[in-house]
Amino acid sequence: MASVVRASSLFAAKSAFAGKTVQAKATKAQAARSAVVAVTAEKKMFFPGALSPAYLNESLAGDYGWDPLGFGSDPVALDWYRQAELVHARWAMLGVAGILGQEVFGRDVFWYEAGLPENLPSFIGADFNLGSLFAFEFLMMHYVEVRRWQDYKKFGSVNTDPFFPGNSVPNTEKGYPGGIFDPFGFAKGDMKVMQTKEIKNGRLAMVAFVGFTIQAQALGEGPVASWKEHLANPFGSNILTNLGQCVLPASVNAGGITIPTPCLWPGVGL
Repeated sequence: MASVVRASSLFAAKSAFAGKTVQAKATKAQAARSAVVAVTAEKKMFFPGALSPAYLNESLAGDYGWDPLGFGSDPVALDWYRQAELVHARWAMLGVAGILGQEVFGRDVFWYEAGLPENLPSFIGADFNLGSLFAFEFLMMHYVEVRRWQDYKKFGSVNTDPFFPGNSVPNTEKGYPGGIFDPFGFAKGDMKVMQTKEIKNGRLAMVAFVGFTIQAQALGEGPVASWKEHLANPFGSNILTNLGQCVLPASVNAGGITIPTPCLWPGVGL
């Protein structure tokens, strides 16, 4: 009988210990689940309730979990996509600002035709060779892009100016060289916040530039004029009523060079 009691006591003790172990494991599991939920809840997503891919871990500014086709699942590709997005966003912001500024302050010239010889500054003669300008721009842009590619392949390898060795940039993070490219010292503050603002404005500018281009091709007007026309007649001038229009000629001649001008907007050139 005594042995039975001792066995029962031992079994009860083991059961109690096992119960505590199971309870401890359950508590840890619950805590882990809570942590995951907390992290997921804190991240801003492109759509409420959407799930973010594991590789989009908020290390990149402007990460809202958007990659439906999984292009960024390769870390090397994701790095390149971010650099490509940055440079396109920056060019788009410059382009959109230039288009709006030109329409506001230089209304006598349509921005889409601003590069034609007749609209160039007066100090450029009629015999101006547009082909030489294209060649010069190609060489200069090629040089800049090769330098950017070198920095992508080997980060920090092009921090020093090859022609003026005394000039260099800190380049503490890829795509953000700083130095003379940060004249207002924004990098001294919260860098992540500034990066997020830049990429958000850049994404908006890329969409806006496509819209400006389609407006110019479909209506032959700038964004401000198109906006005013829509406000004056919202049901008669909108994306649906202008579908299929294209006022562009099939090509233009600039400096002796015939340049085709196809429409991005569904339509037939004049």
